[in-house]
Formats: sequence, C-alpha cells, structure tokens
Amino acid sequence: MALAPLTLPRDIVGATAGPLAHDIDARWLMAYAAGLGETDARYFDTLASSGPAAHPLFPVCYEWPALLALRAVTTSDEVAIRSVHATHDLVLHRPIRAGETLHTTAHVTGLAHRRTGTLLTTRNETVDDQGRPVSTTDYGSVYRGVGFEGADAGERTTTSREAAFPDGGSLLNADVPAGLAHTYTECARIWNPIHTDVAVARAAGLPGIILHGTATLALAISCILRHVRTDPRAVRRVRARFTGMVSLPSSLTVHMVPSPGDNMLRFEVAHDQAVVISAGTLHLT
Repeated sequence: MALAPLTLPRDIVGATAGPLAHDIDARWLMAYAAGLGETDARYFDTLASSGPAAHPLFPVCYEWPALLALRAVTTSDEVAIRSVHATHDLVLHRPIRAGETLHTTAHVTGLAHRRTGTLLTTRNETVDDQGRPVSTTDYGSVYRGVGFEGADAGERTTTSREAAFPDGGSLLNADVPAGLAHTYTECARIWNPIHTDVAVARAAGLPGIILHGTATLALAISCILRHVRTDPRAVRRVRARFTGMVSLPSSLTVHMVPSPGDNMLRFEVAHDQAVVISAGTLHLT
C-alpha cells in the first residue's frame, strides 16, 4: 500500500504561539558575538551605559523558541524535519539592550505552493515590557515534498525573478572553522541536530553537518560592517534568500555593492563558487 503524501493543513494560517519572554543579558549578547569570531570591542563593552552592542542578527536567538512553539502546534515531527530556511527579512526598530526583557509572538502568515513543496511564512514580532516594538522578522521555510490542498493562503509571497547582481563593489572573505556549527549552536541557543550531529545529518540525506543559515547570514553581515566601519547598532533591516548549504570547514566570499544615494548595501554570499545567499540587502540609518 502506498504511503499517504505528507501535507500541511491549510487552516494553520493565522496560528499563533506566544508571547514568550526572554531576559536579554550581557553574557548572551557577548557569547553570540564571540561565537561568530567577532573582535569589535563594542560587542563586549560592559562599561558602556547600554551594555554590549547586540549583533544585528541576535534576534534569531530569542525568536527560535517561539518558532519551535509554533511548529509544535502546526506540524508533525515527520513534516517538521523537512523544513529548510528559505527567506529572512529582519527589521530592527531600535537597538537591543542588555538587561531588558523582551516578548516574542510568532504566527503563520501564509502558505504557498512551490515546485519543491510548500513555502510556509511566519512573522515573529518582539516587543519590550511596555509593548513597544523591538524587532519584526518575516521568516520563510520550504517544506520539501510536502503539499497542502487548495489555493495559496494568507499573505502573498512574490515569485518574481531576481535581478542580476551588479558588477563592481567589494569581495570579502570569511572563514568557517570546523567547529563553528557547534559553537554557534551553544552561543545562539539554537539547537537543530542537522548542524551538530553527523548521524542525523546523513539520515536527512546530507553528506555531513551543515552551517546554520542564520550563522552564514550573520558572518556576511559581520564582514560588511567591518569593511564599511559601521556601528552594528546602525543596522535597521536585513533581507536575504537562502539558496545553498555551507559545509565545514570552508570559507565564504561576500560580494558587496553599495546602492548609490541610499543607506543600503546589496550583497550575496558564495561557497565553493556557488551562491548560498542571494538578494541580500543591509539597510543602515
């Protein structure tokens, strides 16, 4: 007897998890930066009035528990392991500070049919104790080989072809040491065994463990900020599409091009001559 195809219920659009509270302390902020190999003193300055600066990608740390809670009420374990991070759009409404408590709510915003399966989009909204917005992330995951009945539901996701990446700009390099996935897992407090357990990774059809997509993106942002000598607290938005996997150890090449007349930098990231992050934009104040 043939097995029933894996599907997602269409009515999960609108499902919500949270709010979940997170105490943001200097130790966590510094650990995340150190896990990425940062040396900028601003990430470790506990004498500063607002404490150490948060890396622009730090929101992925406190968003992870909300995403897990949302996954628990919307998908089965069999379906959940087929999820691949596809898109990331982070808006920082203001810098994150040590010593504050933040509250994150995650909800499913849309389902869309894709050639390889289903694109599920979620929105993570984080506020402070007074309910003021701190960060908002639209997070897209493709569930490979998983379908759903009916037409696309919820917010529309554009499928337009990406414009060719412009010539010029700067080529930056970032090393990916053999132990980075394990270090990142512990420092970010994001645990997914395909990034740390070779047996699980191979059972999922991978040749070995791979680096987290958010770690790849964070390394790229770090490279760019060092190159343009910009305070990490000046970042207001990061957008990207994940298009490939990164093995360990290895190296990354970040191609960065400024957008004339705009506080925006375009970038893409390559690994072994293949683009693994495309359509990247970094917006500054």
